[in-house]
Amino acid sequence: MTRLAMALASSAAIVLAGGAAAAAEAPKLPKSMVWTAYDLGSSGYAEAAGIANAFQKNFDIRVRIIPSGTSIGRLLPVTTGKAVYGFLASGAYFASQGTYDFAVPEWGPQDIRIVVGKPATSAFAVAGDLGVKTIADLKGKRIGFVKGNPSVNVKTEGYLAFGDLTMKDVQPVWFGSYNAMKTAVISGQLDAFISTTISANMREIEASPRGLVWPEYPPDNKQGWDAVQKIISFAAPRLETTGAGVSEANPKQLIGFRYPMVTTYARTSDEDAYNMIKAMDLTYDDYKHTAASSHDWAIEKSGHPPYDAPTHPGAIRYMQEKGLWTAEDQAWNERRLAEMNRTLAAWDEARAEFDDMRAAARAKGETVDDGQWPEFWESRRVAAIN
Repeated sequence: MTRLAMALASSAAIVLAGGAAAAAEAPKLPKSMVWTAYDLGSSGYAEAAGIANAFQKNFDIRVRIIPSGTSIGRLLPVTTGKAVYGFLASGAYFASQGTYDFAVPEWGPQDIRIVVGKPATSAFAVAGDLGVKTIADLKGKRIGFVKGNPSVNVKTEGYLAFGDLTMKDVQPVWFGSYNAMKTAVISGQLDAFISTTISANMREIEASPRGLVWPEYPPDNKQGWDAVQKIISFAAPRLETTGAGVSEANPKQLIGFRYPMVTTYARTSDEDAYNMIKAMDLTYDDYKHTAASSHDWAIEKSGHPPYDAPTHPGAIRYMQEKGLWTAEDQAWNERRLAEMNRTLAAWDEARAEFDDMRAAARAKGETVDDGQWPEFWESRRVAAIN
């Protein structure tokens, strides 16, 4: 009996030790977190919600998600500190560069970092009753754009370029939110807009009387891809096999990028970013089936650049501990960080130069209109990053 008692005590000690080790390995997260994401119905919101549910299931934490249909709306809460992370699309690139909606004096280039970013595809989701087979067939069609959302709008222009089309060749239709375009397609007020294949919105369009088609972007069309990448350099060919109107038996050659990217500011501590990616890694099994492509959140895929902004050092540390951070990753990140720093410095210099120019003009009784600023800044930005 004594030996049995000692054995049981030893076993209990091992269990307790194992529990203590597991607890010690748990990520250190705050009691509550606020994230931002695309609006309701988007794949980005669904994936953020899936990860939030996994966090709340496994850790003592509450997560609130703020949805927004615009790039400004998704980043502003992160800028002000109301949220720490945004599940962003290519708006992260434009924010880091200070371009398009972020070129105004109130914004400028944002010193942001990516913690992790899921490989994804997107393309034109086109109503199936139009007979559209190629991107060139979109000429004259009603194409959706979203006010205050360069992530959508600039990609839309880039995707049109594959078919040698510009905004002058189509009928732009502007919306106040991304989600509104799905309803417009179903009701016959819109013909196409860009989307990921796995969005719940795409399932609704596919099931509607109009149906859904995805005009392709063949990788061997060099002229088309050159035209796309002149507008959105981060785009690349990617074969998609999952989603509405897509399958292993019916794959589509679409456009690859990163979406969503868990984005924060450089000011976020290394420890916080480290624990964020660690929590996502540890809970992966609980959210990998949220959407058809959620398995791509595996850090073996999503933890590597290229991203739309530099990688956060805390995320790099976790990837290094896992033995996953490569020399190529490091080289890319150093180049991108150097570009970011040059862009930030160029903004300050350009603002000072523009103010001096305005002061000199005023001294001569002349004026320099604020409308000249975007073009002025773009020339300085391009010079800095090159």
